[in-house]
Amino acid sequence: MLGAVVLLFMLLTSISAPWITRTDPTKTAPYERLQPPSSTHFFGTDHLGRDVFDRTMYGGRISILVGGAVGGISTLLGLAIGLVSGYYRKVDAVIMRFMDGLMAFPSLILALALIAVLGASVQNVIIVITIVSVPLVARVVRASVLSLREQQFIDAAKALGVPDWRILMLHIAPNTLAVLMVQGTFVFALAVIAEANLSFLGAGVPPTTPSWGNIMGEGRTYLSLAFWITFFPGVFLSLTVLAINLLGDGLRDALDPKLRRRA
Repeated sequence: MLGAVVLLFMLLTSISAPWITRTDPTKTAPYERLQPPSSTHFFGTDHLGRDVFDRTMYGGRISILVGGAVGGISTLLGLAIGLVSGYYRKVDAVIMRFMDGLMAFPSLILALALIAVLGASVQNVIIVITIVSVPLVARVVRASVLSLREQQFIDAAKALGVPDWRILMLHIAPNTLAVLMVQGTFVFALAVIAEANLSFLGAGVPPTTPSWGNIMGEGRTYLSLAFWITFFPGVFLSLTVLAINLLGDGLRDALDPKLRRRA
């Protein structure tokens, strides 16, 4: 519940950014550069005089949008790949070797390489992080399907002549939802961090579009003079990731029958 409340707060503040901010987050004011937090600028200003509070509020929209989009797309693609791979043994050898190949590369290095090819934009960041994240979901779903396909209710469905697609969609897929939801929140949190990493390195969202990652990236040069430029977006990023992880842990406890009985 705590994770859900904090995540909901972050979502609401990001969505309502146009109404709770007072200036354009991209508007520069050199005469107000590197101002400390005050009643005029709650989180201070950056090296170009832009209000850090306003940029942090708008930055949450990009970071959460990327995380949510990657989490949703990766979950759907991972579910499809995991179902097919876990149910059909011959296809499994080919698909899983490809997934292993993607996972063999360090995720950040692979994401940077793909961004270098596709170019920096919000859409490309979503595509790149999705490619990196799909194997994480696919392997978990596959492991669940490998166990489910040996159950007696699947044998009974086969004996009755139920087609494979129906077995997968009506009997196996619903039984993977608990694992899938937990893994989806895990990927959501990883995607938020991955977007921040890419933007911090200057390879993610363009600097003209505020996100928590590129705000911190721009502020690292002035860390000794104006720590608030990096500090406040970092706090919002940390709280969001913590909230998502708490929510995932809660879902795991609620959806796992063994943990419910133990409680």
